[in-house]
Amino acid sequence: MAIELALMIEGQEGLTWDRWRALARAAEETGYHGLFRSDHLTGLSGVSDHPSLDTWASLTWLATNTRRIRFGPLVCPLTFYHPALLAKRAAAVAELSGGRLDLGIGAGWHEGEHVMFGLPFPPLKERLDRLECGARAIRALWRGRPVTLEQPYHPLREAQSFPVPPGGKVPLIVGGRGERRTLRVVAEHADEWNVTRVTIPEYAAKCRVLDDHCRAVGRDPATIRRSLMVPILAGHTAAEVDARRARAHAVFPRLPQDAAGWHAAGFLHGTPEEIRRDLTRWAEAGMHRAMLQILDMTDLDMIRLIGRELAS
Repeated sequence: MAIELALMIEGQEGLTWDRWRALARAAEETGYHGLFRSDHLTGLSGVSDHPSLDTWASLTWLATNTRRIRFGPLVCPLTFYHPALLAKRAAAVAELSGGRLDLGIGAGWHEGEHVMFGLPFPPLKERLDRLECGARAIRALWRGRPVTLEQPYHPLREAQSFPVPPGGKVPLIVGGRGERRTLRVVAEHADEWNVTRVTIPEYAAKCRVLDDHCRAVGRDPATIRRSLMVPILAGHTAAEVDARRARAHAVFPRLPQDAAGWHAAGFLHGTPEEIRRDLTRWAEAGMHRAMLQILDMTDLDMIRLIGRELAS
């Protein structure tokens, strides 16, 4: 199984400093490649009183309190951030960590949190236009020389930003499934494409679309890493997995309620050996790493089980 395994947690669903420290320790000690977290302002199921550590405060803590894992946001909606400020923030945290930060960006999708906090939520076309312009601006600002960009959103005028990140850039992840616009942005600007909620046949079809976009912009598709954000439930026995599925469904009611539904959705579900089999299929389909979406961030036993059996 040649696929890197990272943890991914939904930080808006109860992340505290104690939980973050425990997750970082488990990731470091159990062999995971990385630790990633969402960037949302409130619970996605309508619960707004859960703890939710600020994304960049938590990432800055990781930079100096871990030694080897990669980490980053999956993903920062550009409806929350001006790209020039995000580029500067990412460069600083990347330098602090010795180059272990990966910056994930996206167009933004959850209208409810924008309404709650009074943030503009433009129509989809404008959000995708802003994503394209923002990705271009971020990459340009990491080059260490004055840059001018004439574009409808986030133009630059002889702009420079220092310090530049280690090696001249932070690996840029663009997340999304949209074939016409998002995958075009990936082809033009991303080091890595992150996708979620797809089956292997759906992923293969989207890869063909991405290949077409790469040819259109003169890029080798092999230069773009592929990663999957995927919910996971694991246990030694079916009864353990069933109990964990019930707890996950209580937090995320839209998840499938039975094992068949999890498998049909392309999620990871079962014993370590069953999950190894499915991850091998993803690796054979061309996936480079899996961000394993841990739906109960307090379940360190499952995290350690997966780490011992699959990540180490």
